[in-house]
Amino acid sequence: MNTAPGNKPLLAVLRGAKPSVPPIWLMRQAGRYLPEYRALRAEKGGFLALATDPDAAAEVTLQPIRRFGFDGAILFSDILMVPWALGQDLTFGPGEGPRLAPPLVDHALAALQRVPERLEPVYATCERVAAALPPQITFLGFAGSPWTVATYMVAGQGSKDQGETRSVAYADPGAFQAIIDAIVAMTIDYLARQIAAGVEAVQLFDSWAGSLSPAQFERWVIAPNAAIVAGLRARCPDACIIGFPKGAGGKLPAYARETGVDAIGLDETVDPAWADAVLPQGMSVQGNLDPLALLAGGAELDAGIDRVLAAFPDRPHVFNLGHGIGQHTPVAHVERLLARVRGL
Repeated sequence: MNTAPGNKPLLAVLRGAKPSVPPIWLMRQAGRYLPEYRALRAEKGGFLALATDPDAAAEVTLQPIRRFGFDGAILFSDILMVPWALGQDLTFGPGEGPRLAPPLVDHALAALQRVPERLEPVYATCERVAAALPPQITFLGFAGSPWTVATYMVAGQGSKDQGETRSVAYADPGAFQAIIDAIVAMTIDYLARQIAAGVEAVQLFDSWAGSLSPAQFERWVIAPNAAIVAGLRARCPDACIIGFPKGAGGKLPAYARETGVDAIGLDETVDPAWADAVLPQGMSVQGNLDPLALLAGGAELDAGIDRVLAAFPDRPHVFNLGHGIGQHTPVAHVERLLARVRGL
């Protein structure tokens, strides 16, 4: 496969190109809003079974490419694969979200027995997708950023304010640093292996970055992400990395300057014109249509698309949502989005 950036619009923009029509992909584009995904998940019997079956996970990754022709294909997996490889048990109960056991709020990291081979099916999925993608499509891998992954490892599940994890980080920063360091090391290896298996760019998801004070953000978001970027580039010098610190708001410029990422993903709460004004000149951005505008459709969807398109007249821009696509989003609204972005 020819992976030269010039032949792949998305990869070219991540490396600084500014085409007249921005490339587009959507977070969670391989997922529950697609009937073909729902059928395959029902057949496999659950999320983890689906994500660890390379043939099935590759099929899910490719489904939105076949249906919509997005410029990027995002690996079908989950940010909690890393804590699973670090030795926690991972389950996805119906209607309750993912659970990790034992939670580290009352168990020691050192007691976990690491199982890195649990990640082997992900690399096999990458190989299958890379072999099947059309040559103009960029293959995106990903991992959770250390702060967000740690919130699940400590509490054992998602929470509204990440209070348990923030308390642990304040009460015992040394122990919490050990958790962060373990995640960083595993994530560098995980992403490097994805790239070796055919991935062309990766995204670091920090879904809970917005819950931290400025000093804690510097310590638990910026520093660990910078460590991952440096470690990954030491192994993969041409690695192309998107950072997505959801909720960072006014801390975005510092994240952009200090982590070393190539591109910044903007969530839907960020004014794109402000981001264009304050982010480093020439840095690529990604985003940031509100997923609920896509769900609603109609005039509000059109207006939201137009605002995002107008916000970056001179900056490399990848069109995306401000977070993942909702499971009840009509397929027709996605088709309308693509047509409008591409001027069809």
